[in-house]
Amino acid sequence: MLKLLGVAIAAASVAVSAQQQPPTFKATVDLVNFGVMVVDRQGKPITGLTADDFEILENGKKQAVTFFTAGDPEAAPPLHLGLLLDTSGSMAEDLKDARSAAVKFVNALDHAADFTLVDFDTQVRVARFPSADYPRLVERIRERKPDGWTALYDAVGVYLDGAQRQDGQKVLVLYTDGGDTTSTLTFHDMLDLVKASDVTLYAVGYMEHQGSSRMQQRADLERLAVTTGGRAYFPGSAKDLEGIFDKIREEIAARYSLGYISTDTRTDGAWRDVDIKLLRRDLKGVKLRTRPGYFAPYKPIS
Repeated sequence: MLKLLGVAIAAASVAVSAQQQPPTFKATVDLVNFGVMVVDRQGKPITGLTADDFEILENGKKQAVTFFTAGDPEAAPPLHLGLLLDTSGSMAEDLKDARSAAVKFVNALDHAADFTLVDFDTQVRVARFPSADYPRLVERIRERKPDGWTALYDAVGVYLDGAQRQDGQKVLVLYTDGGDTTSTLTFHDMLDLVKASDVTLYAVGYMEHQGSSRMQQRADLERLAVTTGGRAYFPGSAKDLEGIFDKIREEIAARYSLGYISTDTRTDGAWRDVDIKLLRRDLKGVKLRTRPGYFAPYKPIS
């Protein structure tokens, strides 16, 4: 499922600038890992929970939590951050503000193992930077000039193709000012790929310059984020971007990581629904966000 359509990869211009450092956390094929956000009625992260506060059901069957961390970068699986930055021609008025907010966001997350930047217009360009090479990342963010059409779906697909080879937490922040205009992948192609991944996606959609298609584009970004356990933001002006990036950074710092070894040992590649529940009855009105399941490992029958 995670193998991208070959034509989509061929359509993208890809250059990887640096290799990631070997992670200290290695997920086995048996360990199923979920990033979980718990927020209150105002959307503020709730911290201080323990493994005993959660229950995991896979296809209705209870699973035992075998791995748990709560907001501790040293104990958590390595964090791999991605930024998809729309540099198409329609971004001419807003790219400066988007760049500034993105640079501050990157500088504040120095505990990440690496950072993958995907900037896209008619073409898709991707480069990965280790944490020690952030100055070059900042330079890369600032150098691209707005031009061309918007290959949003292909850009997501290219990022996911690289992310599937990373172990640990994967968080992607997508910034765009509108819908796709030139991708080879369709929206549903991209959504299937996102669903099959273990990436948490935050979408930032600045739709102020869009016309009649604005509501559909907004709905698509919300659906994309919710599928991964992430969240979509829609700033009223480009000046609101810095505050939104601060909220995303706050959520990343408060994430819980839960892992378990499934009692279902089949390797049929089938989709498995996962329901993670909060058992704390004293916490009223809280909301738990995570991805809704995963695809089981697949091994052909010989």
